[in-house]
Amino acid sequence: MPSGSDSRSPVSKTGAKSAKAIKAATKKKKGVPAGKGLPKTRQIPWMTVGAVAVVVALIGLLAWNIFPKYLEKRDAERFSPTAENIDPSTGIDGVERLEFKGSLHIQPGQRVAYKQTPPIGGPHDQVWAACNGFVYPTAIRTENAVHSLEHGAVWITYNPDKVDSETIETLGDKFVDGKPYTFMSPYPGQDSPISLQAWGHQLKIDNADDRRIGQFIAALRQNPYEDSFLFPEKRASCDASPGAFDPDNPPPFDTSPLPADAVQPDDPNLQPDPIEQPGIPGMPGLPGDPSIPGLPGLPGDPNAPVVPPGGDAPPALDPNAPPAVPAPPQ
Repeated sequence: MPSGSDSRSPVSKTGAKSAKAIKAATKKKKGVPAGKGLPKTRQIPWMTVGAVAVVVALIGLLAWNIFPKYLEKRDAERFSPTAENIDPSTGIDGVERLEFKGSLHIQPGQRVAYKQTPPIGGPHDQVWAACNGFVYPTAIRTENAVHSLEHGAVWITYNPDKVDSETIETLGDKFVDGKPYTFMSPYPGQDSPISLQAWGHQLKIDNADDRRIGQFIAALRQNPYEDSFLFPEKRASCDASPGAFDPDNPPPFDTSPLPADAVQPDDPNLQPDPIEQPGIPGMPGLPGDPSIPGLPGLPGDPNAPVVPPGGDAPPALDPNAPPAVPAPPQ
């Protein structure tokens, strides 16, 4: 072999090149700046997500509870009677309005052939049903309930075959229990699941969530304005009449067919009960007689002198004087 010639074989040269290449690649890898390699896996902030979810749920819960109460308050203000609008029920969709003469009393045990179901006015029993927040579990006598309407109460009825126990509980708890001049009872056979009655007014609805229930009550319960169309007997009580009506054992609803002698609502022979006619302010129900000047509303003495309009008052009566003798008829 000549001197000075390269004694390395081709295989040796290839190995050397491979070694250089590996070395160069190793240097290049070591020189890669930090953060330039594969991206790190991002961590989800589960605690933050959970906290946000809780806050959103609380906001939703508050809105669910507060917003309906806000609507109820707004409706109560909007449908409360004013001097400019004494009957706001005219703005409630579906309210039927009819006019009835008040103070028409029937005898105990008599029945009335009412035209509406449930009735909203007309002749009624002399005794009213207790109506200060009573929830009657069974149907009560209709003629007693109508008298309560004359006192300014709102009567909520339901068809027991068309509503469930949850609806009954909602109606009683939300609108009736403990509320003055409001009472509730089942009314078998009525055509709607729920019906609201005030004197001369009726609203039939399908469910207890209907906002018109609160609107109806706000507009018509104990309306303070002097208008017989709203209800005739102002300032009359809704407490149970002692010895006459027992709310724990009320007169029952009569399901039998109407008798032939049932009282007709438009019977011309019915006259207003004088006991319920206006008397001294603040003392309704005393019959008036103008024969005693200065004391309207008290039963008059037929022997007392009658003062003509603009005349002088009679002299004071002497308690020791003998009784006056009526003048003979002329």
